[in-house]
Amino acid sequence: MVRLRAFRATDDIESSQKFIEGHTRVLTSVGVTKVTSNKHEWMERDSVFVLVVEDMEGNEVLGGARIHVYDGKNPLPVEEATGYMDEKVQPFIAGYGSKGTGEICGLWNSRKVAGMGFGSVFLTRAAVSLTTQIGINSLFALCAPYTVSTAARFGYDIVEHIGNNGTFYYPKLDLLATFMLLPDTNALETARKLEKDKISEMRNDPMIVVSERTKISTIDIHYDLQLNIPNLEEFHIE
Repeated sequence: MVRLRAFRATDDIESSQKFIEGHTRVLTSVGVTKVTSNKHEWMERDSVFVLVVEDMEGNEVLGGARIHVYDGKNPLPVEEATGYMDEKVQPFIAGYGSKGTGEICGLWNSRKVAGMGFGSVFLTRAAVSLTTQIGINSLFALCAPYTVSTAARFGYDIVEHIGNNGTFYYPKLDLLATFMLLPDTNALETARKLEKDKISEMRNDPMIVVSERTKISTIDIHYDLQLNIPNLEEFHIE
């Protein structure tokens, strides 16, 4: 039994710090030390929203992800990671930014919940559901090869005119990353019906409790996705 909770980064610095520590441990364990999305400045931005998987007491963060909203001032992590390799990246993102866009990044999970789907499915599902609260209409992602098919379940497409048919060597030369876009987070036109239904449930009840069957067990997930932020409806980009 775990909780999957969402908050704005600046509203819970302690949990944001736990996120960073856990994510850094995971990256270091696989030999990755330089990832643009792992810079820590995001803790000071109102335009960053965090999802954490934690035990029910909230003492340990077992995984997480972030949504960086395009604010017209700070580049999205995917832009920092790939923009210097392809000049088309920045204007392409800016085109979606005028209508409200963002990026899901920094997905990770600890060994305690490895194989349960938190590092891909459950966190992505929760992140997409949050876009209606935040008020953004599309989502970018830079996906490792093993997560491309998972992203496609939610309606993400490979942006083939960016990079080398949508791919870049990142975060190091022997690792490949795919530039992907979910063009309409509201309609989810090409998402699987299962994902549409799950996301619709979360949007209707952000505090829903769901029993999920994973590869290794069945687990109860207590979702806490109601963003209790004053004047959130006035949140906008510049």
